[in-house]
Amino acid sequence: MKPFTLLGVLLVTGVSVAGDWPNWRGPNGNGTADGTGYPTEWSAEKNIIWKYELHGRGASTPSVTGDSIFLTTTIDGQNVVIGLGMDGKERWSKTLGAAVEGKPGKDGTGANPSTVTDGTYVFAYFKSGDLGCFTVAGELKWQKNLQAEYGEDTLWWDLGTSPVLTRDAVVVACMQTGPSYVAAFSKADGSVIWKHDRNLNAPEEAAQSYATPSVVEVAGQQQIIVLGADHVTAHDAATGKEIWRVGGLNPTGHKYFRSIASAAVSDGFVIAPYARGESLTAIRMGGSGDVTSSHVEWFNQTTSGDVPTPAIWNGRIFVCRDGGDARGTIDCLDLLTGKSIWSGQLPKNRNTYRASPTVADGKLYVARQDGTVFVLDATGNEFKILAQNTIADEHTVATPVGVDGRIILRTDGHVYMIGSGG
Repeated sequence: MKPFTLLGVLLVTGVSVAGDWPNWRGPNGNGTADGTGYPTEWSAEKNIIWKYELHGRGASTPSVTGDSIFLTTTIDGQNVVIGLGMDGKERWSKTLGAAVEGKPGKDGTGANPSTVTDGTYVFAYFKSGDLGCFTVAGELKWQKNLQAEYGEDTLWWDLGTSPVLTRDAVVVACMQTGPSYVAAFSKADGSVIWKHDRNLNAPEEAAQSYATPSVVEVAGQQQIIVLGADHVTAHDAATGKEIWRVGGLNPTGHKYFRSIASAAVSDGFVIAPYARGESLTAIRMGGSGDVTSSHVEWFNQTTSGDVPTPAIWNGRIFVCRDGGDARGTIDCLDLLTGKSIWSGQLPKNRNTYRASPTVADGKLYVARQDGTVFVLDATGNEFKILAQNTIADEHTVATPVGVDGRIILRTDGHVYMIGSGG
């Protein structure tokens, strides 16, 4: 392994405080929660603090700032953004344009992207192309439709990428067959700060990505890491200009290697799942131009996830496999080498895994499609299931959220607040 130390690299998630979950992958941007005291066991009769009934369809993971929770859905042909209190009471519900419904099937919705918040504003994005900004109190500040401005969605499946925040902007990545781009819009009024074309000549469906970018800070410079179209690219957050790229994720030119799982970033490494769950690539951040030959630290073809994004915690990568006979296999890898620390199989079931794993207080939370959540030991050197929890048989795509010792779980029908003594 090449010796490497990267000082001054951190994940940037907007202005947040302890206990916040400001975006889809949490306060640290890599699927980890702050705080302690998270519950291990729950059921419909145990450790449920409250539940909120949802209407319509949506699969977005809630975001949290202070005492506010935000999520999206589609109701009666409209995109809807909902603000809840930490007591489970609805504070506001606002529409944001006409909905485009999801593809047929349990996973199909027009409200897959998760909201992102900086504690002052909350930003929402929908399959229809509608992007909007509300205050945390529910006042609409601005809205626009990216498809009306830049072209229709050509994705074969439902839009999945969530918006992310830099210091001054909300950023959206559009990677599809046809014109693709990354664009930054002013938080204050939605005006375009920059738009960078990202056309990398990936074949057919391989050009399509449902992944969410990551925002990191490297030696004082904010960078945006984007996975899709057979490449990982890093962009200057101030201008959108590409800083570096890594290719080779699809060496055979496979036409259908669309990207769903997002890259995970931690400790100076980008971990890129690809090839429909058949490869995991570790990239050392830094450099300029094409760094494929110099900055790929390791390449692992024994494990990866197609839909779930890996979590990274304490020098470990946690992968949830979701395809074929390996479905429900959880792998713990060493971040620096990609070598296995442990691997184990969750109980076999006809349901698969769409949610991404979350680490909180040394425990790994993995949600199955039927709403069952497994809790595993994230600290040990062997595969160990601590609990298997089911509230109700409700379809679940959203990622478990950890805030101040409590778990927020969004299913098709409800939002649950789970905590010890509930």
